[in-house]
Amino acid sequence: MHMLIYALVEASTRDEALAAGISAFDRLVGAAPDADAVFDYYVTFDETDVTGAGQARWGERPAATPVESNAGQDLLEAGWEATIEAFEQNLAAVREGLDELDDEAIMRDEDLVRHACHNLGAYRGPSVVLYDEHGQGIRDRDRLNTILGGAESCWIVPADVHY
Repeated sequence: MHMLIYALVEASTRDEALAAGISAFDRLVGAAPDADAVFDYYVTFDETDVTGAGQARWGERPAATPVESNAGQDLLEAGWEATIEAFEQNLAAVREGLDELDDEAIMRDEDLVRHACHNLGAYRGPSVVLYDEHGQGIRDRDRLNTILGGAESCWIVPADVHY
């Protein structure tokens, strides 16, 4: 499956931002020596010759753009909305499973309730859409505000990931 994720990075130029985003995405696919893979591969939006991923799948997007720009605000809003949606879906599945299933059914992962618990607690992977420049998930508004407020020049870098 494919999904869009976004890295928020501090940079002075588009090229610096793209390099920082690529570094974060490398960590998420296990290409960095200190990282475990949570995605199979990624394609950034500067790669125009790729078929089936990136621009070919999602349409044209900036490879990197300042968060303060109109395009940056659109990407950030899409990333945050997807974060909230994933959280709410997983939280609803956990609540429903805990209300309706007994312990043995939960242990068997009936209705994928244990999977929903895992997703709800995940810091990286398909249930997390926004990442910092170190490949760490941004899972709540306080963390997002800290990153946005702490960067002198914050950029957003989108990527198409497969998992």
